[in-house]
Amino acid sequence: MTTTHIDGVSVTTTASVYFDGKCISHGITLADGTKKSVGVVLPATLTFNTGAPEIMECVGGSCEYRLADSGAWVKSSAGERFSIPGNAKFDIRVTEPYHYICHFG
Repeated sequence: MTTTHIDGVSVTTTASVYFDGKCISHGITLADGTKKSVGVVLPATLTFNTGAPEIMECVGGSCEYRLADSGAWVKSSAGERFSIPGNAKFDIRVTEPYHYICHFG
């Protein structure tokens, strides 16, 4: 099931812009203090580093991702999620806008 709305949140109005504008996100905080980000990755191949574990939920478009040194690309489309461990590196390859929610922790 794809998340289409997140009710009762506080939104950081200034966007976080990465990779010369190829990834743009906004932080949100739920009523219980849980933090997430929502954003879009534009067509590119990018490498991200994580601090905490992350679950990437695709809410539109698709991407391919791979954990550092795994070699194998895996596709993720709308309604699907993938997990990245904390203190890890992963590549993401996007050929169409990839809309996501990043669930931290």
